[in-house]
Amino acid sequence: MTRAFDAIVVGARCAGSPTAMLLAQKGYRVLVVDRATFPSDTVSTHILHPLGARALSRWGLLDRLAATGCPPIHTYAFDFGPFTIAGAPGTRDAPVAYCPRRTILDKLLLDAAAQSGVEIREGFAVEEVLIEDGRAVGIKGRSKQGGSTIERAQVVVGADGRRSFVAEAVRPEHYDENPPLLAGYYTYWSGLPMDGRFETYIRDKRGFGVAPTHEDLTMVIVGWPYAEFAENKKDIEGNCLKTIELAPAFADRLRGARREARFASAAVPNYFRKPYGPGWALVGDAAYNRDFITGQGIMDAFHDAELCAAALDRAFSGTQPFDAAMSEYQRMRDARVKAMYEFTCQLATLEPPPPERQQLFGAVHGNQKAMDGFARMNAGTISPAEFFAPENVNAIAATA
Repeated sequence: MTRAFDAIVVGARCAGSPTAMLLAQKGYRVLVVDRATFPSDTVSTHILHPLGARALSRWGLLDRLAATGCPPIHTYAFDFGPFTIAGAPGTRDAPVAYCPRRTILDKLLLDAAAQSGVEIREGFAVEEVLIEDGRAVGIKGRSKQGGSTIERAQVVVGADGRRSFVAEAVRPEHYDENPPLLAGYYTYWSGLPMDGRFETYIRDKRGFGVAPTHEDLTMVIVGWPYAEFAENKKDIEGNCLKTIELAPAFADRLRGARREARFASAAVPNYFRKPYGPGWALVGDAAYNRDFITGQGIMDAFHDAELCAAALDRAFSGTQPFDAAMSEYQRMRDARVKAMYEFTCQLATLEPPPPERQQLFGAVHGNQKAMDGFARMNAGTISPAEFFAPENVNAIAATA
């Protein structure tokens, strides 16, 4: 049977729209469906690290984001109590981060996909991934206007998040799994200027982060161990404010601000899923997820989109067999994120670092080159494996 599309992408947010856009720009016929309509919000701490911003720049979209009034972030500061490490998270060609509201970023990405020739169906609920002879061949779904529709494609791409309907249907292998480690709550405040800084405060079994976003608002997210989730949700606001009081200087700043939204919660499992199989692929959180404490999700979704679209292009064009191309996608993805995944899972426990790391962080403080490196490591600009490499640790210690 003739397939109407080369690819059907289920999910139109930070992984799906870029994947579809990049495929369409190669000349492929692409359909994107999402049960949501846009603009719309989703649960997200929405930090966009510098390398994520650089991906937008490659796609010609960074100026569009900047034009929405999203303030650039040029400094990451980590307040450990006795000292603060503050550095530049980016590089010369990707100097700043952003914290864009998802109502704005996701619509921007979807519009870019449409402008590239992608067919978009919003308010479309996928009811079934069609499987024939063990291979995904399309989808069956329903729009809000009613009526069931079947669409077929060479590949069905699941970009539909942690609770991916596509992943549930194709049942990929899971590996390197960890349960939820951190429970977090975030909201938005006015009257809390950040002057281009993303600030993180680390205390005993507690932490919180603060970043400027659209409309002169500032996102504040507070976290504690997941084991305390059930108890602490009985008084979300009280427990959040109690945590913030552990950093008195910031608590004073917050008292002069106004909360403008209800609290949203975040607590996520950590996993890798095999991101491909017969007639299907996975990108973004549908394929790999890590705790929100390092804010890697949007940047990883963008990188996944580029890797997956390039692999599908090789498969569609006959340059490589599908399995070989997609195996390379998986290998490159895992190699890029593995060290950060492990660092994130360790950090999300909120356990004190071992003594040698505490000594290293003390040596980093006051050494601007080392502080920039620490900021870049937390931003994913460089790998934790690079920052914690013996030669780098020894170089930092030598200047202490």
